[in-house]
Amino acid sequence: MVRVHGGPDGPDERPRRRGQGELEAQVLAALRQAPGPVTAAWVLERLGGDLAYTTVMTILTRLQAKRAVTRERAGRSFEWRAASDEAGLAALRMRKVLDAEADREAVLARFVTALSADDERLLRDLLGLPEDGAEG
Repeated sequence: MVRVHGGPDGPDERPRRRGQGELEAQVLAALRQAPGPVTAAWVLERLGGDLAYTTVMTILTRLQAKRAVTRERAGRSFEWRAASDEAGLAALRMRKVLDAEADREAVLARFVTALSADDERLLRDLLGLPEDGAEG
């Protein structure tokens, strides 16, 4: 039996809960579109919806702890900016995963062996390695 909460007018309309990291991604996207350092109120205005100012501040503080955003004092409050673009943030997440593992060599070896041929070629190019893997 399925129960639907609500009164005689139908089910309760609750806002959809965001997935893990979704709100952080939205805040970062807003900061990347900003003309420069911006306040939490500016971010809140861009995100709209039913968010509380304190929620935006919490997300910004978490992102700062992850080094994804920076802040600078502006009077009695702070102005925020994205510390990196999406590629830089993805690289930071990858580095954090690697740093959390005891056997870095094994993790890197598994990562490299799972790469597609195109990604392996790209990685070799970025590292300045010859195509056959031999060192010159």
